Amino acid sequence: MSRADEIRDRYRQLLGPAVIEHIEAEVAAAPPPSPEVVAELRRVFTRPAGEVPVTVLAPAAQAA
Repeated sequence: MSRADEIRDRYRQLLGPAVIEHIEAEVAAAPPPSPEVVAELRRVFTRPAGEVPVTVLAPAAQAA
């Protein structure tokens, strides 16, 4: 059994199947994220410390 399966089983034990089904239904009913949200999440996940690549800095900032 994978670690993810263990965690899923533990949540099911703690919350119960009815709560898990409710959560899954809410997630399924949620609209897909907008392109702006996807772009922002992509930025956060690819540069979690907030580093900005030098190539996108203004020329004045590169000289500093």
